[in-house]
Amino acid sequence: MDAKRVRAAVLGSVAALGALLLGLALVRRSAGRGPQAPAPGAQAPVAPGHARADAAAAGGRSELADALGSPTGSAEADLRAVDQVFAAFRSALHSGNPTGENAEITAALTGHNKVGFAFIPPDNPAINAKGELCDRWGTPYFFHQLSGERMEIRSAGPDRTLWTADDVVFTP
Repeated sequence: MDAKRVRAAVLGSVAALGALLLGLALVRRSAGRGPQAPAPGAQAPVAPGHARADAAAAGGRSELADALGSPTGSAEADLRAVDQVFAAFRSALHSGNPTGENAEITAALTGHNKVGFAFIPPDNPAINAKGELCDRWGTPYFFHQLSGERMEIRSAGPDRTLWTADDVVFTP
């Protein structure tokens, strides 16, 4: 395996582990067996890019997609963040990825799912007026379901046209 694939595999494993821990926290909280809520104003430390389990349990907001389209980020970082959102979705719902076209997938990620949790806040600037999750150039992502747990994510790139040489693709 080349270094890029090893790094991608390690990042994927770390994301999956974080999503698993989020899912376990959600399940424990919903079953009433989780730890008591922290005192007002107190927050447990959370690794950057991971949703707070207490926010999720309280119907709060996920931080997984906050960096999408960030001027200091990259298209590749955006795709990895979207993949982490899919991992959190699978873990919390104990299911595969959401299915359908971009708007249907985005609806599931913004709270139209069986647990009612928004893995991406509906007001995230990466969501267009049609309810589609878009890349940093404003073009809707193309999602290709490879399996129940693998989703290829394609950005049209700076030319805003899919299937051209500048497309940026993440394949888990």
